[in-house]
Amino acid sequence: MRSRNAEMRNNLHPAVCDLHVHTKHSCDSQAELEAHCIQALQTGVDTLCFTDHVDYNVNDYGYGYYDPEAFFGDFLRAKEKYGARLTLLCGIEFSEPHLYREELAALSKLPYDYILGSVHYWYRDMFPSLMVRECVPIETCYAHYWDEVLAAVRAGGFDALGHMDFPKRYYNQLLFDHDKIHEICIAMLKNHICPEINTSSLRKNADEPMPGRDILGIYKSCGGKYVTVGSDAHRPEELAAGNAQARELIEYFGFEEINFMQREAREIVCH
Repeated sequence: MRSRNAEMRNNLHPAVCDLHVHTKHSCDSQAELEAHCIQALQTGVDTLCFTDHVDYNVNDYGYGYYDPEAFFGDFLRAKEKYGARLTLLCGIEFSEPHLYREELAALSKLPYDYILGSVHYWYRDMFPSLMVRECVPIETCYAHYWDEVLAAVRAGGFDALGHMDFPKRYYNQLLFDHDKIHEICIAMLKNHICPEINTSSLRKNADEPMPGRDILGIYKSCGGKYVTVGSDAHRPEELAAGNAQARELIEYFGFEEINFMQREAREIVCH
């Protein structure tokens, strides 16, 4: 991966990429692919990747919802209509990839550009919003969460780790052990996984994306260079929301923002 020349980059229009976008093919979205495309054209987004949920936990209400054939049909129609004006990528957000390795391997054979691995369940099969309602102590939540994230990145098989400090979006507080995050980052680098800077927490009254400066600093100290950016949009009006804040972090640490084509990392091209 080549680094962009900073001086040249400052003279170019920065590309706006959103690699975490949900559509009606996710159980929790009603958005049409075309609506996201129209929004992108209206707001100056250059690249978007559709990453609908794939959930194999039977306790998730999206279990069994995702239909790859239906998704690819819609994706190809959108690409035919808007592909000359937008870079449209296809992906999935695969939950708990370390627990469903056979299912992940099967989906990996399909022509996805990008696989985002996320951890949504890690303690007694409760989603974090339920943990908050059930008054699960924040210390318990995070202790189990970081163990599960470490297991996921050690297993590998995906391109980026989604919303790395996910409980923060629900507990409005971040707890971590420096050594555990260091261990996670080393495993990510070994398996060619980069962190996603997920900006959805900014829409939940948080003051930083997921992850923020503290954890990204550890990633940088481990030798991390590359990140992706995703809004986690479930509605067109959320597309690329918080992109400027993510870009500030990228510039601060000197990271390279990348996207993927057919699972191969590539540098962002400015205009």
